[in-house]
Amino acid sequence: MKIERLSKSEIIFKILAYFLVTIFALLCLYPIVYAFSVSISGKIAYESGQIWLYPKDLTIEAYRIVLFDKGFWISYTNTLFYTIIGTAWSMFISLTGAYVLSKDKLLGKRKWNFLLVFTMWFSAGMIPMYLNYKEMHVDNKWGMIIAFGVQAYNIILLRNAFSTVPKDIEEAATIDGANEIQIFSRVYIPMSGASIATVTLFYAISRWNGYYWARMLLNDSTEAPLQVYLRTLIETYQRLYDDSPVVLDYAADSLVYAIIICSIIPVLVIYPYIQKYFARGVNLGGVKG
Repeated sequence: MKIERLSKSEIIFKILAYFLVTIFALLCLYPIVYAFSVSISGKIAYESGQIWLYPKDLTIEAYRIVLFDKGFWISYTNTLFYTIIGTAWSMFISLTGAYVLSKDKLLGKRKWNFLLVFTMWFSAGMIPMYLNYKEMHVDNKWGMIIAFGVQAYNIILLRNAFSTVPKDIEEAATIDGANEIQIFSRVYIPMSGASIATVTLFYAISRWNGYYWARMLLNDSTEAPLQVYLRTLIETYQRLYDDSPVVLDYAADSLVYAIIICSIIPVLVIYPYIQKYFARGVNLGGVKG
């Protein structure tokens, strides 16, 4: 077995690179650790500035308030609905649209692709969009699912990934008697797994973090996603905390951080398993225009 010998400059570069990556990783991890520490720390320890990494005067009162709140679980269920059903709808539209736009035999292919990219360059603006959504009665769960179903950038990623599928394989499948649906589902989708996983995660995170339009458009508070409910909960408990004559054993910010930790747990659990597809998926989808 041949052992590769590195030059002095290469060794120095590797050491420096690993050092910088480690520092960057710790900087990214610190806010999560700090948020968790504050969420389980006592009021006096936090307000006196003793918390910077490890928790002190442990208390789980903030988590008890959040986890035993019925509204929290309703909003959590709503967010799961928006994320799962919304992502499935977005992927259906994006996959089928990207497949059609990747075909050379599509009539007016360049014009259709231009119109798709045009939506990324120009927007009607916030107020016209809001009025348009209100006019279309986008004020319920299904309205939010359908109205925010597609992002042009994700369709372009998938279209470019589909364009890299060898035409010989498609021709072989056609000779074997496969129709367009079979070619799409048995050739293009399996051969574009990395890009599909990447775009799926893009849509899922976007749905999970959805806040602005949900707060602006939804009429029924019981249909609000987690992010909207968390904001309302923070405002409510902050006001109660300030007006309460009783000295509580937890800080108002402890409740805020407990809410943040509860809301990011699913993303922290799922993300590491899909992250490996990111670089490969974006590269495959971004090389060919």
